[in-house]
Amino acid sequence: MSRGAIAFIDDEPRLCDAAAEWLGVSGFAVTTYVDPLAAIASIGVEGCDCIVTDMRMPVATGFDVLNHIRAADPNLPVVLLTGHGDVAIAVEAMREGAHDFIEKPYDADHLVAVLDRAVERRRLGRELRRLRAATGAAANLETRLVGISPGIATLRRSIRQLADVDVDILINGETGTGKEIVARALHDFGARAKGNFVAINCAAIPESIFESEIFGHGKGAFTGAVGERIGKFEFARGGTVFLDEIESMPPALQAKVLRAIQERAVEPLGSNRPRPIDVRFLAASKADLKAESEAGRFRADLYFRLSTVELEIAPLRERREDIPLLYALFAGEAAKRFNLSQPSIDGRRFRALQAQEWPGNVRELKAAAERGVLGLDRIGVAPRPQAGQTDAVTLPERVARFEAEAIAEALRQTGGSTAEAADRLGLPRRTLNEKISRYGLREDAD
Repeated sequence: MSRGAIAFIDDEPRLCDAAAEWLGVSGFAVTTYVDPLAAIASIGVEGCDCIVTDMRMPVATGFDVLNHIRAADPNLPVVLLTGHGDVAIAVEAMREGAHDFIEKPYDADHLVAVLDRAVERRRLGRELRRLRAATGAAANLETRLVGISPGIATLRRSIRQLADVDVDILINGETGTGKEIVARALHDFGARAKGNFVAINCAAIPESIFESEIFGHGKGAFTGAVGERIGKFEFARGGTVFLDEIESMPPALQAKVLRAIQERAVEPLGSNRPRPIDVRFLAASKADLKAESEAGRFRADLYFRLSTVELEIAPLRERREDIPLLYALFAGEAAKRFNLSQPSIDGRRFRALQAQEWPGNVRELKAAAERGVLGLDRIGVAPRPQAGQTDAVTLPERVARFEAEAIAEALRQTGGSTAEAADRLGLPRRTLNEKISRYGLREDAD
């Protein structure tokens, strides 16, 4: 798979040839142009992931290319190549919508890093537009399980394969990863979609009424049982029973649930006659049920009965490439619900989001997106400690924060000139450019 489709525009043929060779070896599909007007006329924005253009050319400028591309597709990233004297102009171009700028002579590895970020942004934008277009249309799995990571793609394939297979499934994942979403997808996209989907939180039902809730009861089965009541298992006839947090089910009840699953029958309280149930069982656990069964805290026979097929949902920290897409979708939903405008999220903030661990996973990320829309936090900006408080960040984090602030201040004082900022800071220009890229400080160079 290509790393991305790049259009490279420079009026010097030797620079075009060198860029095509290096970027081609790096995995990009590159088309070069020495005539910017010909480039403007022939570049198809749908098939392009990023445009790299020289700033100063005799026929048309990089600004001309930028303005044309912004009019045709404002989401297509444009990277400007500038000389030392054009840095201030390039900063102005970024205010007009350019993705980034690189000073000549540029380091080839730095160019590749900038293009990787630009292509990632382009693909994220395409995926967002596709998902938003699908909202309100026929339901599809991609709008349920959103993500571009290999783990999520594999999970979607597994759901498609298993939705129509009437096998019980154990869904494993940390809190907030979306286990119930997976269970509902297995139900909704399968043959049992017309039946009821009954979700049971095994940790929320008191043990004293568990049997009555799950299996039902007959009239007079206990004090207050004035009539017959069918249980949740029977109510799900033709559909799906989802046993959430099954690891919290008391051992005494595990045996009764196991029998119901094995026999596909329930015996309501106060009745001596079993009733057949036509249901599929899905269970979810945030604990390692195999380890729990080996430790004697969960019935091994119930674990083996449920684990014919196991689906794993990776935590958010193991699929960081999904974080910008999920955050943008959650922020859009929140803005619509609260009737507020959606704040713009730049690349630096997305990278800050991706750097967090998210112990609450997707649920925590959604809450953060809602707070961001409400203006209750600053995404990607570490809070400064108040007077009398201890800064909780580690020493490397403090050093990085100080370094980023010092570089940003030097860029402001020099009007965005990296050469002058490098002199002030006592750094080689290449080192400074690498640090600017790492900290996402292009927006501060004004």
